[in-house]
Amino acid sequence: MNETMVCVVGNVATQPVCRDGSTGSSARFRLAVTSRYWDREKSEWTDGHTNFFTVWARRTLAANVASSVSLGDPVVVQGRLKVRTEQRDGQSWVSADVDAVAIGHDLSRGTSAFRRTLRGETATQGPPQPEPNWETPAPGRPLDTTAALHPAAELHPEAVGVT
Repeated sequence: MNETMVCVVGNVATQPVCRDGSTGSSARFRLAVTSRYWDREKSEWTDGHTNFFTVWARRTLAANVASSVSLGDPVVVQGRLKVRTEQRDGQSWVSADVDAVAIGHDLSRGTSAFRRTLRGETATQGPPQPEPNWETPAPGRPLDTTAALHPAAELHPEAVGVT
């Protein structure tokens, strides 16, 4: 397993799931990262390939993710990238996980209100959430990129007057 520090910017592709275990809280969610490029023929920005990462958060970061991050949110994740290859049913599978040390909203695409948590304070959580489907489609199968990953407002922001 290779391990490298990375900073990844993308959209939350699954609702974060938080669990309490013997070693403390952990949270995970899938992050969709789509490259964009300028299409000279069309004279417009075009979405390229989408990569998916499973983001893992531990302890206080996990509790704060559970109360602050939602499906579709644009986020910045810093952490250790772990790429794993395994054999399942005769097929080779590659997965990319990020063991996060910091997660925050991408403020180039919106606003966020920060609230400091006190030492020992736990984030308020709702009822347990169902486990999402973590599987990535086999190579060659199309990915379902929903509107939650590319809201129209993000692609064409409206001008806001300043007074």
